[in-house]
Amino acid sequence: MRLAVAGASGYVGGVLVERLTADGHTVVALGRNGKKLPRGSGVEPKVVDVGDRAALTDALRDCAAAYYLVHSMTAGGDFRARDRELAETFGAAAAAAGVGRIVYLGGLGEDPSSEHLQSRQEVGHALGADGVPVVELRAAVILGAGSISFEMLRHIAGRLPVMVCPRWVRTRIQPLAERDLLEYLVQSLQVEPRVYEVGGADVTSYEEMINAYARVRGLHRRLIVNIPLLTPHLSAYWVDLVTPVDRDVSHSLIESLTTEVVVRDPGPTATAFTVTPLGLDASIRDALERQVQRTPVRIFDRGDGVDAGVYAIVVDVPMDPALAGALDADLGAIGGSQAWYGFAIGWWLRITFGRLFGERMRLMAAPEVVPGAPVDWWTVVERDPGVLLLASVGWFFGEAWLGWQVRVSADGTAATLHQVGALRTKGVPGVLYWFGLVPLHRRVFRNLAQLRVARARAVHAAHGPETRETRGFPATA
Repeated sequence: MRLAVAGASGYVGGVLVERLTADGHTVVALGRNGKKLPRGSGVEPKVVDVGDRAALTDALRDCAAAYYLVHSMTAGGDFRARDRELAETFGAAAAAAGVGRIVYLGGLGEDPSSEHLQSRQEVGHALGADGVPVVELRAAVILGAGSISFEMLRHIAGRLPVMVCPRWVRTRIQPLAERDLLEYLVQSLQVEPRVYEVGGADVTSYEEMINAYARVRGLHRRLIVNIPLLTPHLSAYWVDLVTPVDRDVSHSLIESLTTEVVVRDPGPTATAFTVTPLGLDASIRDALERQVQRTPVRIFDRGDGVDAGVYAIVVDVPMDPALAGALDADLGAIGGSQAWYGFAIGWWLRITFGRLFGERMRLMAAPEVVPGAPVDWWTVVERDPGVLLLASVGWFFGEAWLGWQVRVSADGTAATLHQVGALRTKGVPGVLYWFGLVPLHRRVFRNLAQLRVARARAVHAAHGPETRETRGFPATA
């Protein structure tokens, strides 16, 4: 089918586009930020403002169905009126374009008092105002890496062994795994249009979710002290201190935490769908495992800073395109020597320091540097012309990745060595390790990238012009 996804640059939109194209559909990925739109086989990215009815109508033509995954909370102000207006525009454009149905992800909650949940339910009504059938899935927290609610959970549970919380941490909630959400969204293409309440196998609370995350992540149980007088408004500022989540969004979400978000009418959903939802622990475990699988795929597109709990330092070093072949050969020479990394004393200190926490990092060469091969304290994830990506093995502080990508321009006149070092921190020690060593890491990573180019230059000078072709090397960004 030819399908449209509005809000494709967001978390749910991105993973949904990935799932739909894997199923063989063609996806028109709609969003305002072209740089964040998904790309790849089966994807047609289109930069469109959902408020532009004419452009939207044109983009939706020939689409059998359209997913609506848009909200305006990051814009601040009267997001409720803005969301309603955008939904009315989208519904009208879908009707004009002949779209067969709209699938919308809304929010659970019976007669909610918060503006966030009220807005989510108003949007469902507005989308169908011009007659296009709407499948509205009402869900609570989505447990997936990149979900704003999950990122709040990750940072609170990961950074605070002891925390003071308001009484809303005991509000009942029925979180849903990313895996199950995607299945509901896919099956929504076939079910009868109406409102469906969807949730995971467990009805729980925010307090138990915090401890479930700690349990699955291998952390100690968190000590939570309830303070009844701590209002959602005040607790929003507390969340600002411990999480990097967008303030406009987090404040709107926290306002809704006093409302129970549980499935009250499971019958229609059980009849129409064939999904068997995961429980709380399994959902969190699945989210973390999916992130480990997904991170290497997109690691060379990351920027500096934190994204979905993964911190990264990016270094770009200009180089002579003639060195590309020599540098690729140097990437294949990794393993068995600290000299390859440079700053040998620093790496020796890192290995020694890790032993205090049970790490067993040791130098180890591989017969051939290919995916799956163990090399030093890494496993090779990817090895292609001009590309080497490594994943850590047995690190106490979290899961780490280190990668290099030689980017050669199409005309062969320019080249860059693109290097990314990333860490998904684990608990307080991981956070302290990352932030405590950021200044040192920046220097070490820049020296590491410069060393790669210097070694390639030395080989090139010693052995004459490099004859290896650079076809197949990644193109410069």
